[in-house]
Amino acid sequence: MSTIDTDVQDTPQDTPPHEPPPAGPPRRSEGEGGRLVAGISHTVLAIWTILIIAPLLWSLLSSFKTTKEIFASPFSLPKKFSFDNYANAWTDSHIGSYFLNTVIVVGSALVIVMILGAMCAYVLACYPFPGSRAIYYLMLAGLTFPVFLAIVPLFFVLKNAGLLNTLPGLILTYVAFALPFTVFFLYPFFKGLPNEIAEAAELDGAGDWRTFFQVMLPMAKPGIASVAIFNFLGLWNQFLLPTALNTVPGNYVLSQGMAEFASQAGYAVDTGALFAAVVITIVPVLVVYVIFQRQLQGSVSQGALK
Repeated sequence: MSTIDTDVQDTPQDTPPHEPPPAGPPRRSEGEGGRLVAGISHTVLAIWTILIIAPLLWSLLSSFKTTKEIFASPFSLPKKFSFDNYANAWTDSHIGSYFLNTVIVVGSALVIVMILGAMCAYVLACYPFPGSRAIYYLMLAGLTFPVFLAIVPLFFVLKNAGLLNTLPGLILTYVAFALPFTVFFLYPFFKGLPNEIAEAAELDGAGDWRTFFQVMLPMAKPGIASVAIFNFLGLWNQFLLPTALNTVPGNYVLSQGMAEFASQAGYAVDTGALFAAVVITIVPVLVVYVIFQRQLQGSVSQGALK
């Protein structure tokens, strides 16, 4: 007992308090900074969304109005929701035939360029050979070449081949236009795929063609979907190439047909049908993007990481 009492008495009972930290300017917490950045970004995105959606909504509402209603009250709701403007645009203004030509040209070019681009990117990424890097850099150089500089050579090439003012000639031009970007986009996807899988397929007796189409191509599905969307958007909205290389009215695509429709008869044009034609032109692009937007975002980030 005495030893314990001695130890307790020897232990200091009062410890000096800790000195307070030096006073300084108050620091904003990381949570407050994150909320501020999120608030600013959300505000900017909301403004940007309004700037994008407002013209689309205005075009949609105007497509149900008559020409008189549009000029009398352009921002009011239509008095009657009628599809007469769409019927007039589809038949009287030949938008239906232009739409069909566009589907044929863009669909055919998209299938061809995706097959050729995927095969080219796969060979360049997985089977290096002398000159493969030079071919890849030539593909990249095609991305930097302005399209309008190639209009005159393309005109004479298609003319000498008998493909000027024809849909097949326009399809081949679209393929050449989209091929460099397709190879550039798919190259990192095939480069990042494990070669062990291809080797295992070869050991199982699969040939080069079967290995590509049944093994490697499905593994690059995210990249295939993304570049297909990008090519579809670019080719669907193409105006310069068909205007210069496809001057026969019966072979017009939508961009040419819309330009002709908007410029005919001055103020006598059916404005309601014109807005209906604009909606018909926009809807396929919006549908494709809305359906594949998640695939697009994920594959873009995946390709960047690779």
